[in-house]
Amino acid sequence: MTVGQLLTWQWQGYARYHQNTTNLLLHIVAVPLFIVANVLLIVAVVKVSLGLLALAVLGIVVSVIVQGRGHKLERVPPEPFTGPANVVGRLFFEQWVTFPRFVLSGGWSRNLAHSRK
Repeated sequence: MTVGQLLTWQWQGYARYHQNTTNLLLHIVAVPLFIVANVLLIVAVVKVSLGLLALAVLGIVVSVIVQGRGHKLERVPPEPFTGPANVVGRLFFEQWVTFPRFVLSGGWSRNLAHSRK
């Protein structure tokens, strides 16, 4: 699957997989944490800082765990991962592209207004 195909596929089902109130609220906190941790990871590598590296990895791991728990609350679970490259690609592009697009397009607000607990 190309990056373009992945982004199209993610976007087509995104609103369906993000309808639970708690999951939406967890994502609005966890996705920015993931993004900040990614930037911190780059800073850690540039500065050769093990402390920053550990903090960045912790932020990424916590973000992924929180989002995973949120997805377990959904009536429609996300599609299972098909392999390691699929895990990395889906997680990376969801955080950096698809979720921000969901928020900026009004999808997050709409789903929150109509969310199911």
